[in-house]
Amino acid sequence: MNAPTTPPVLSELPVVVIGAGPVGLAAAAHLVSRGLEPLVLEAGPAAGSAVREWAHVRLFSRWAELVDPAAEKLLAPTGWVKPDGAAYPTGGDWADRYLQPLADALGDRVRYGARVTGVSRAGRDRVVDADRDAQPCTVHTTGTDGREERLLARAVIDASGTWSTPGPLGGDGLPAFGERAAGDRVAYRVPDLQDPAVRARYAGRRTAVVGSGASAFTALAALADLAESAPGTHAAWVLRRGLTDSTYGGGEADELPARGALGLRAKAAVEAGYASAVTGFRTEAVERDGDHLVLVGEDGRRLDPVDEVIVLTGLRPDLSFLTELRLGLDERLQAPTALAPLIDPNVHSCGTVYPHGVRELAHPEKDVYLVGMKSYGRAPTFLAMTGYEQVRSVSAALAGDHEAAERVELTLPETGVCGGAGLFDEPNAPEAEAGGCCGAPAPAPVTLLPTHHGKGPQPA
Repeated sequence: MNAPTTPPVLSELPVVVIGAGPVGLAAAAHLVSRGLEPLVLEAGPAAGSAVREWAHVRLFSRWAELVDPAAEKLLAPTGWVKPDGAAYPTGGDWADRYLQPLADALGDRVRYGARVTGVSRAGRDRVVDADRDAQPCTVHTTGTDGREERLLARAVIDASGTWSTPGPLGGDGLPAFGERAAGDRVAYRVPDLQDPAVRARYAGRRTAVVGSGASAFTALAALADLAESAPGTHAAWVLRRGLTDSTYGGGEADELPARGALGLRAKAAVEAGYASAVTGFRTEAVERDGDHLVLVGEDGRRLDPVDEVIVLTGLRPDLSFLTELRLGLDERLQAPTALAPLIDPNVHSCGTVYPHGVRELAHPEKDVYLVGMKSYGRAPTFLAMTGYEQVRSVSAALAGDHEAAERVELTLPETGVCGGAGLFDEPNAPEAEAGGCCGAPAPAPVTLLPTHHGKGPQPA
């Protein structure tokens, strides 16, 4: 008879961090600074694998806002040179000059090619109460060779982001009829028009850009730049709401200047005739018309045929591998229930998000946290420095320093973006009155800049 296995001592187990992106690696750095051992599991082959997929896009945050303080301390002994804090990196810059060196400094605490397929409690499914909190977490992974592994953890920090699950074209949150069948002509990312093959796909052609956020602004500005050298290039900008000055974001009132400029570039693309706006349009179907696609709205409207469709309707969290955990998530945003009221775009007229930490991120499942983009669920306006503050607080709590965990160490900039309760999907919503935090900026002359000066799909 085999001797009984000695139960693991929780304090001797690592804290598993899912995702080697900006917030996941920052979490690992904070854990190390607290004397806790992290194990970072990354599905991709390198640090920042998701960020590298939009390497061509320039962020609207400066380097000073993209380097975590604990990570910087960990990097300092390696001879790492901090980039100019006033410069705006591309996604590729962020990955190569910061994320990969940080992962290298963490050494074998980062494991690549490890895709997390499930998280639970040892010997306890979602239903079982008995002695639940005393059990370690179990994390199931699959390697690139198909090999499965089961790891034990004292806590789990899910920083896997939302990049892998973009929103669909359909106005009801589901794929539009025909969307999957038209997949060869539908993209869900900002195109890299410096890539000759991608450039050829859009040059001289008509493209529908669906969405109203910073990613849509970036795509519109990129296509406008392409139109200057490739006649016939045109974007049909499809919006579910009306077109007002506030549609373009905070403009000159935005405390993140590059983000404000991005909205003004989209405005310039429309005014210059490189893009035409279609408002109050919720897509129900995509139909083939010879070599073209036709978007059909819920109200029966049919748009002029297009060659390509770029869907930039937001991102959503992948919760499929967390089904055995007891998560407390808001029924609308899929964000932690205490956090959701702080980030709900239906409530916050200026996008104000208060700094927050472990208290707002806690779930009924002990020592399990969703952080970074994933913590925001379907809400927009996430900033990297918000994620850094989150993991600072969570790491302090896991180390038993509850005073530090409750302390706020971050002041966020105002977005300068107007929304307001119920306005986001109202085609004829009125503009906010001038003045006050929600006043739309006055129209201003705008010069179209080179393509890659916008913020990327991964808010930062």
